[in-house]
Amino acid sequence: MGNHGSNLDDILAEDMHHWYNKFMKESPSGLITLFELKGMLGLRGMNENATSYVDQVFFTFDMDGDGYIDFVEYIAAISLMLKGEINQKLKWYFKLFDQDGNGKIDKDELETIFTAIQDITRNQDVTPEEIVSLIFEKIDVNGEGELTLEEFIEGAKVRSHGQVKVLSLIIFSVGMITNRHR
Repeated sequence: MGNHGSNLDDILAEDMHHWYNKFMKESPSGLITLFELKGMLGLRGMNENATSYVDQVFFTFDMDGDGYIDFVEYIAAISLMLKGEINQKLKWYFKLFDQDGNGKIDKDELETIFTAIQDITRNQDVTPEEIVSLIFEKIDVNGEGELTLEEFIEGAKVRSHGQVKVLSLIIFSVGMITNRHR
């Protein structure tokens, strides 16, 4: 706990006070377990895909791997989500989506993520397979069926045919989950 290399200077003192009070109200012990996080977000009793996704979010924020999110990890996550640079956010999303930790995101990993997001948000407008096919069609430049960090970041920044950013859908979907519980 403690030293995570985060830049906490990005958060104003009054923001810090607000987030500390919120953190301590939701977790008086000063530590958030995976079970508590699911309760705080109202995400208990989910199917396997949704549970796996929330677990992956937790373990991504648990920077020291001790099984808890402490206040420093919590505030680093809040800072990243609210005030982080786009490259920082994209690296975090990449780490979240790379479920096996091999440095690449394959179609199955991304479909699992979108299935979980749909299970959590109850939004079934487009199938996960359609979303993943579109993403890979637009940004898997080497056609290997896997996205590298570089492809992922570049794909998030490049506009498709002058319209919407391809990965904005990913960021929007993940944001829907976190924003509905603020």
